[in-house]
Amino acid sequence: MNVPLWVWALTVGGLLVLIAVDLVIVDSKPHEVTTAEAARWVIFYVSCAVLFGAGVWVVAGHQFGVEFFTGYITEYSLSVDNLFIFMVIMASFKVPVIHQHRVLLVGILLALVMRSVFIAVGAALIAQFVWAFFLFGGVLVWTAISMLRGQDEHQEYEENAVTRWVRRIYPVTEDFHRHKMFVKRDGKRWITPMFLVIVAIGSADLLFAVDSIPAIFGITQEAFLVFTANAFALMGLRQLYFLLGGLVNKLVYLSYGLAIILGFIGAKLVLHALHEYHVVPDWLDINNWVSLGVIVAVLAATTLLSLAKVKRDTAAAKTS
Repeated sequence: MNVPLWVWALTVGGLLVLIAVDLVIVDSKPHEVTTAEAARWVIFYVSCAVLFGAGVWVVAGHQFGVEFFTGYITEYSLSVDNLFIFMVIMASFKVPVIHQHRVLLVGILLALVMRSVFIAVGAALIAQFVWAFFLFGGVLVWTAISMLRGQDEHQEYEENAVTRWVRRIYPVTEDFHRHKMFVKRDGKRWITPMFLVIVAIGSADLLFAVDSIPAIFGITQEAFLVFTANAFALMGLRQLYFLLGGLVNKLVYLSYGLAIILGFIGAKLVLHALHEYHVVPDWLDINNWVSLGVIVAVLAATTLLSLAKVKRDTAAAKTS
């Protein structure tokens, strides 16, 4: 897929326009985001992703269109799992509801910049070294095993090394000062909890990239599609946070479903590498139609089984 520089520039410019519109309409006046408002924005961002994917399908062909949609669905589903730690971080720092949208916006913008670096490095590795597929596949399989063992559960938030390092360098105010990240007291610069929580969100999302970037490279090796699928998934994540709310906690089997997806993509990467070395036959090199079908089926089954379990547990609680 040969993407001219002007297409890259136009795409990045369009994404920046979407972010600017979001800033002007939503974030110019801090307020509590309602479910209806969040639903409208989620529909808007999903529609933008669908239109973009349709454009890729028409201009570049169905193969790249399927790759984009498969990558987007994968990144979006992994983002849903990330929402839980975002909620824990927000609760830990006691972020006022009216400022939570700004925290997510700035944190996700930072994550998008950092992921762009990951994507560039990953694309360079894959272009030069076939063994990079083994590396990425191993990371995904290990992550899948860890999730199945329950090592990926987030019971409570513990500040990471980056957040602790920031606390040591700058004094932190006790209270929030609207959405300000820095204030001056007695001629000395202080940081507010707003800055600290943005650091926590940004650094947490960077860790999530360790799973998501290898996962999408298992679907497509086109840097343009990897970047845009990540961008659309991240941009819609903020509104999804407010829309889902407590529903995330009801997706009790989500981690199992994601573990299956990551394990499947990891195995696909390993098989692709073996195919490149002519160790396995062509029919073992899994195509993207199969990948899309597996991912959608696993997510649908996970959601239905989770909601059914919650319903059974609720009925049992009422009976007892």
